[in-house]
Amino acid sequence: RRKMKVVYFLVAILALTSSVVSAYDPSPLQDFCVAAKEKDGVFVNGKFCKDPKLVKAEDFFRHVEPGKTDNPVGSNVTQVFVDQLPGLNTLGIALARIDFAPKGLNAPHTHPRGTEILIVLEGTLYVGFVTSNQDGNRLFTKVLNKGDVFVFPIGLIHFQLNVGYGNAAAIAALSSQNPGAITIANALFKANPPISSEVLTKAFQVDKSIIDYLQKQSWYDNNN
Repeated sequence: RRKMKVVYFLVAILALTSSVVSAYDPSPLQDFCVAAKEKDGVFVNGKFCKDPKLVKAEDFFRHVEPGKTDNPVGSNVTQVFVDQLPGLNTLGIALARIDFAPKGLNAPHTHPRGTEILIVLEGTLYVGFVTSNQDGNRLFTKVLNKGDVFVFPIGLIHFQLNVGYGNAAAIAALSSQNPGAITIANALFKANPPISSEVLTKAFQVDKSIIDYLQKQSWYDNNN
């Protein structure tokens, strides 16, 4: 019996620690912790909390209009992260509205801090993600229509392309108040300061002139 109690105790400890390390955003310590606008202060993992007595309904509200898609990639991502909606602070969720012109593309990108689940509001999208090196960089794709849902696992490169004849729109929910976005082409060819051409020529196994050409392009980023 004594050994069994020890075993049960160890199992309980392991369960507790595993649930802690699997969390990406800080767990809420009260009903809400609305982000305060700060100019100076100690850096924290997240946002400073507004005095609960000063919180208003507007702290939890934001209206989202369709985004303009007259740009080089033909799409627009309207983020509703903690910076746009203070009431999301500590709650571990965010969303974005993605609008597409015909043939518009939400270019290959990743969210380093969040899994994304996407639902199509209108139109037809060709979507996909690529698995990690350890999984052989397998490509998973699907054509989605209105009402269809697709999941992009955290950190994996993914994309959405409008393959319909008209405009398209989708809502993406993400498992972080600030999931971040890294657009692959921009990160590689528009880094500040630029990544050494020697690094990129070896990585892509191409001539330096190609890398020079790519680094001189005006890379548009719709995930800002």
